Amino acid sequence: MIESLLRALGLRTGLITSPHLHQVSERIRLNGDPIPAAKFVEIYDELEPYLAIVDSESLANGGPAMSYFEVLTGMAFAAFADAPVDVAVVEVGMGGTWDATNVVSPLVSVVMPIGLDHAEYLGDTVELVATEKSGIIKAGAIAVLSYQDPIPAEILLKRAVLVDAAVARQGVEFSVRDRAMAIGGQALNLDGLNGNYDEILLPLFGAHQAANASVALAAVEAFFGGTVTLDIDAVREGFGSVTSPGRMEIVRRSPTVIVDAAHNPHGAISLATALEESFTFEQIIGVVSVMADKDVLGLLQALEPVFNEIVVTWNGAARAMKSSELAEIAIQVFGDDRVRVEANLASAIDKAIAMADEAGLNGVGVVVTGSVVTAASGRALMGRVGT
Repeated sequence: MIESLLRALGLRTGLITSPHLHQVSERIRLNGDPIPAAKFVEIYDELEPYLAIVDSESLANGGPAMSYFEVLTGMAFAAFADAPVDVAVVEVGMGGTWDATNVVSPLVSVVMPIGLDHAEYLGDTVELVATEKSGIIKAGAIAVLSYQDPIPAEILLKRAVLVDAAVARQGVEFSVRDRAMAIGGQALNLDGLNGNYDEILLPLFGAHQAANASVALAAVEAFFGGTVTLDIDAVREGFGSVTSPGRMEIVRRSPTVIVDAAHNPHGAISLATALEESFTFEQIIGVVSVMADKDVLGLLQALEPVFNEIVVTWNGAARAMKSSELAEIAIQVFGDDRVRVEANLASAIDKAIAMADEAGLNGVGVVVTGSVVTAASGRALMGRVGT
């Protein structure tokens, strides 16, 4: 959303995100478009001699070679420099303080709602995760903070005071004034840092996406600084052209099939809330495959209130939990009579669609979720690669 707003306001943008859905080049974008495969290879070829030097020196001193993510981050910065871009929007890979992206000195640092994930790397308490994430707030920057629970909020504010960063807080300095359902998404009225922005159509579902839009708007206002109110037509254009593949994305009609990349309890709660709010399904059949290192029980518990039945499966990834193991946990949550098991994602989606057809109801939806890999594979099976 931040990138789309900046581009609508006339700036040449660079964007790095992770992970990708289908092609690694999706992670590096110039003016909204993934860099072409040939350019991706060209950048790597240019950096390879330097990567070899870094790896050689590190290995000689008992250290590791550069990671996949570190190399891609370097490639993104090289692409932004070559373009050149007016502004780079850099999504942290994991954590903050020790993430590869944290070599930059941002004008604006944005922190979204903090929950537990990647505990083996970031720590197994919210305090540890928040402390790690707070490291992206730098001296002289503006910290734009989404709604936070009290403990992470306190940690983030202490970091801002420590480095003398200005702070803008959702619900205090900026907010979603109101929202309403609209065809294909929702209509928003947002109170920004420097003005009010009304009648904004956001083509995404869920209260969490409205909150995201509010944060994105404040981040862009903070980037421009001062007390200037952004051009309302550009703001409407920027939000109106936002896409988020694999996030509450409708990939088929009759029956409706939705893919979503929720992969932890926090994301699953947002998905469940958005499904209840934005759709009028009489029944929902879930198709779920989850990575084995995630909080599988917590994710399933978040989805249980909205899934009438669930088809558990394996998405093909080496890290994914086998369908038989996932079924054992699902039965604990849903009960034996609401759980079906399929060996692979393709057969699971086919099974769920057949169940929806057999129900004979107009309002049966199928939701494919549990991981980014599951969402990406679901999109591919529905013919959405490249869209």
